[in-house]
Amino acid sequence: MNWYISKIVFGISVENKNARQFDEQLRLINAENEEEALLKARMIGLAEEDSFMNDDNKRIKWEFINVAELIPLKKLEDGIELYSRIHETDEAKLYVNFIHQKAISLRLNSGSLF
Repeated sequence: MNWYISKIVFGISVENKNARQFDEQLRLINAENEEEALLKARMIGLAEEDSFMNDDNKRIKWEFINVAELIPLKKLEDGIELYSRIHETDEAKLYVNFIHQKAISLRLNSGSLF
């Protein structure tokens, strides 16, 4: 069996609202080959479609869009890179500050002093 990372994308819509959100989920898939991994990822997406009423009595719909990426993993080991994305901005200082703030929040929530 082989391991794959799949990016499964869902569209989220709220009744009577034009704006739409998209949820990109990275999922770990164990399969014999890429074809099976893609099928399993698609089945996960379809199985997790949902529709429900929110607290404001508006219908929320989670719709499976598709599998956007399928990345084979050579091996599973501590520290292996699972996913990478380049973020480009004209506001580098703001971005770096944002990352530092998120790191501080993680440390505070985990009880770490470092």
